[in-house]
Amino acid sequence: MLTERFQRALGKAFGDEYADADPVIRPSQFADFQANAALALAKKLGEKPRDVAERIVEHLDLDGVAEAPEISGPGFVNVRLTSAWIAAELTGLDDRLGVPTQDRQVIPVDYSAPNVAKEMHVGHLRTTVVGDALVRTLEHLGHDVVRQNHVGDWGTPFGMLIEHLLAVGEDSPEAQLLVTDPNTFYGAAREEFDGDPAFADRARTRVVALQAGDPDTLRLWDELVDLSKQYFNRIYATLGVTLTDADLAGESTYNAELAQICDELEAAGLATMSDGALCVFLDGYTGREGKPVPLIIRKSDGGYGYATTDLATIRHRVRDLRSDRILYVIGAPQALHLNMVWDTARKVGWLPDDVEVVHVQIGNVLGADRKILRTRAGNPLKLMDLLEEAIARAREVVDEARPDLDPGVRAAIAPQVGIGAVKYADLAVAHDSEYVFDLDRMVSLTGNTGPYLQYAAARIRSIFRTAAISPDGATTPITLTEPAERALALALLEFGDVVVHVGDRLEPHRLCGYLFDLAQHFSAFYEQCPVLKADSEVRASRLALCAVTLAVLDQGLDLLGIARPEQM
Repeated sequence: MLTERFQRALGKAFGDEYADADPVIRPSQFADFQANAALALAKKLGEKPRDVAERIVEHLDLDGVAEAPEISGPGFVNVRLTSAWIAAELTGLDDRLGVPTQDRQVIPVDYSAPNVAKEMHVGHLRTTVVGDALVRTLEHLGHDVVRQNHVGDWGTPFGMLIEHLLAVGEDSPEAQLLVTDPNTFYGAAREEFDGDPAFADRARTRVVALQAGDPDTLRLWDELVDLSKQYFNRIYATLGVTLTDADLAGESTYNAELAQICDELEAAGLATMSDGALCVFLDGYTGREGKPVPLIIRKSDGGYGYATTDLATIRHRVRDLRSDRILYVIGAPQALHLNMVWDTARKVGWLPDDVEVVHVQIGNVLGADRKILRTRAGNPLKLMDLLEEAIARAREVVDEARPDLDPGVRAAIAPQVGIGAVKYADLAVAHDSEYVFDLDRMVSLTGNTGPYLQYAAARIRSIFRTAAISPDGATTPITLTEPAERALALALLEFGDVVVHVGDRLEPHRLCGYLFDLAQHFSAFYEQCPVLKADSEVRASRLALCAVTLAVLDQGLDLLGIARPEQM
C-alpha cells in the first residue's frame, strides 16, 4: 500500500518513467517505515538526495494514513502510520490476510527427484522441503503450479534390478525391500551383477530389451517403479509434502523423444561428433587448459545421458505446458550443467527469451564436524532414519513439557513437532547456504525454531478455549492504545508483502524470519496487555487481535508445510 503511494508520488514528481520504481520501503528505528528512493534517484537526476526527497514528500498523499512524513539523514523519508488507520486496515482484512492474487503464470517446479530402487537420503531433504514450500506459496499467490518430480526411473541399472527381481521372486519378502529398504535390494542386485558373469550378461541383455520396449520387461520395470512409489509416498507422507504419484515426471517420460532431440540438434548445427559421442560445444564453457566442455547428448555406446533428458524436459515444459517461469530446485553443484542445458535449449529455439528459468540452488546439510551429514560408516544418512529420530526426540520434549496431556495426544503431537522442527530448520536458512543439522536445537521450544512457532499458535488457541469462543467469532473492531498492540498490528500488516517476496524472490527463509518476529511481537503483547482479564471492550478488541495473529501464523506455517498442533 505504501509502495503504491510512493510510486504515484515518484511519477508526479519526476515523470511516468519513475512511476514503477522501487522506493525501497523498510521498517526503521526512527519511524514505522523508511523509504530511501531519493538516494538512488539523486544519482540518475544529478540532484542532491535531500532535494529529491523534498520533491517526493511534496507529492506524497498520506492523508488519513500517516502523520506528516519527515526527511532525515542524506534523504530518507520517514513515515509514521496513525494507529487508527492501522487498526482499520487490520479489522478489514479478509481471508487472504493481505496477500494479493498475482497475474496467473504457469510455473513448473522441478523438485525432490529421488531414484527408483534407491533410498532417499539427507541430500533429498532440502530439495523436497524447499520445493514444497515454494509450490504452496506460488499457488497461494494465484499461479498455476505444475509439480514435476523428475525421478530417476530409466537407464542401465534397471537391467540389473529387473533380473534381481526375477531371481528373488516378484512377491517375495526381498521384493518388498523396495518399499522398506531399497538400498538393501539395490546392493544385493549390484553384488550379484559384480560376482556372477552369467547374471551380468542377462542384465545387459535385459537393458536392451527394456530400451526396445519388450512387453514383459516393461511389466517388470513397472513393478519396480510401483514398489518404489510406495516407498516415496511413505517418505512424503511422513514429511507432509504435497507430491503425489500424479506429479511423477521421471526420465522414462521422455524416452521416446531422445532420438529426435539428437536429430534436431544435429540439424541445427549445434551438435557434432566427438570421440564417438554426439556433443554440443558452447562458447564460454571451458575446462582445464581452456579446453571446451562438452554437453554430451548421445554417448559413444549409443545411450543417452542426463543432458538429453533435461533438454527433452525443458522442451516439454515450454511447448506442452506453456510455461511462463520454470524452477529447478536442485543442488548448487548442478549449476554448470543446468546453464549449459538452458543455453543449448535457447540456441535451438526450445526456450524462448520470454520464459524465465531459475536454478533454486540448494546447499548442503552438514554434521557437527561441518562436513556433509553422513553415517558413521561414511554413507549418506537415510532420510527416513533422520525423520524417525526427529520424531523420537520431539516425543521426549513433548513428554517433558506436557506430562499432563494424555499419552495418546502426546503421541499424535510428536510427529507434528519433530517433522515441523526439521522442516523449519531447513527452510529458515537461505536455500543456497549450508547449515548444521542439530536436532537438540531444532526441537527446542525456545529460540528461532519450528516448535516455538507451533507453540505460539497453540497458545493462542488455548486463549480462545479459555474464552469459550471460536477465533472466527472474534470480529470486534480492533483498537490500538498500547505500544505492544500497535507493534503487533504493524507486523501483521506486513504479511502480504512477505508472501509476495517469497514468491517473487523464491526465498522461504524470509517467511520463516517474519513468522519468528511475529511470534515474538505476540509474546510481548501477551505479557504487556492482558487479554482475558481486560475490560469487556478492550478484551473483545484484543481477542480480535489474537484471532488475526493466529490466522497469519496458521497461514504462514501452512505455506511452509508445517503442521499446527491444537495444543502443546
